[in-house]
Amino acid sequence: MSAPGRLEAKAADSFPRDLWVIVTQREIGVKLRDRNFLISTLITIVVIAASLTISGIMANRTDHVKVATAGPEAGQIVAAATGLADAAGKKIAFSAHPAADTAAVEQQVRGGAVDAGLVPVDGGWRLIGKSATNDNATTYVTAAARQFAMQHNADAAGTSLDQLARGGAVSYDLLAPSAIDPGLSKVVAFAFAFLFYLSSILFGMAIAQSVVEEKQNRIVEILASAIPVRQLLIGKVVGNTVMALAQLGLFVGAGLIGLTAIGKGDQIAQIAGAAGWFIVFFLVGFLALASLWAVAGALATRTEDLQSTATPLSMLVMVVLFAGIFAKGVFLTVISYVPIVSIVAMPSRVAQGTASWWEPLPALAIMIAATYGIIVIAERIYRRSLLQTQRRLTIRQALAVED
Repeated sequence: MSAPGRLEAKAADSFPRDLWVIVTQREIGVKLRDRNFLISTLITIVVIAASLTISGIMANRTDHVKVATAGPEAGQIVAAATGLADAAGKKIAFSAHPAADTAAVEQQVRGGAVDAGLVPVDGGWRLIGKSATNDNATTYVTAAARQFAMQHNADAAGTSLDQLARGGAVSYDLLAPSAIDPGLSKVVAFAFAFLFYLSSILFGMAIAQSVVEEKQNRIVEILASAIPVRQLLIGKVVGNTVMALAQLGLFVGAGLIGLTAIGKGDQIAQIAGAAGWFIVFFLVGFLALASLWAVAGALATRTEDLQSTATPLSMLVMVVLFAGIFAKGVFLTVISYVPIVSIVAMPSRVAQGTASWWEPLPALAIMIAATYGIIVIAERIYRRSLLQTQRRLTIRQALAVED
């Protein structure tokens, strides 16, 4: 048996099997005393709250469109445009600013006093803008002008606008209506992907750096003589997973409270369900990732080596990030069953309402099985490479080391 194996065997025989709890407590204590960690957590919560507040303010803000008008009928059309916008559920208010003639209207538009101008021309109306088209004016003022013309023509023909429009009503039925606003579901999916990336990188790199610093300073040799290497790994993984989960819970909770505050309470139930699945998937998946980050640190002998040993993990985290943001349709459905990627993909499908109630269960079972396999292999690599302080190892070389 090699020296590392003898050290571990000696430690395992001499000490109780719950020493990992001490390592876990130490990891948690270090994080709670880390001012940078506490400040960054607080800043992130503030950013989440601020972004949701700004989003709510922008969503509830009424867009005021000033329109210079020539003639009383133009003013009536502008007033009708506000009614059409209200009927469409848009918070847009049009205000008419009477001018003497077309030249005066153009002068107000050029000077920036108004957003658009409306003047009569032969056979209709003319909208005037300065340098760009105002979409709200184009949509609702144009619709109001057509409605005004139809009313005028109906009166001339001795009929009514309702009679002219009879038979033209269109209803919109959804075969599979979504319980959540599609725009909000995209925001939720992005939030899941970003929070996964943030937690994986921050806590993962912290684990890897902690391991390699202990190797570089030869502290690991003292630790290995006092604590079985396996329990040292368990303590590091569990401690950082607890802190990552606690931080993630704070972020998700802040987001849900913020959504309630901006009037999205009617959709909180489904979002909260998706967030709950995200936390569960993250807990299981991060155990695997934390083990792999510990391996990245154990394979290195100096802090500079981490750039090489941690690159595959960094790329994996980036793949999950982009998959969570951009994946859709059948591709999103498929990857929602792929371990690690499913941390983001399956909760995103739940948020969108495209996943049946039972689908997260087999996906979670696959994740648990994959996590177990990853931890078993990672523990073997970590145990065999931790005390190899002479050179940086590859995974193949670490597996070839005898216990």
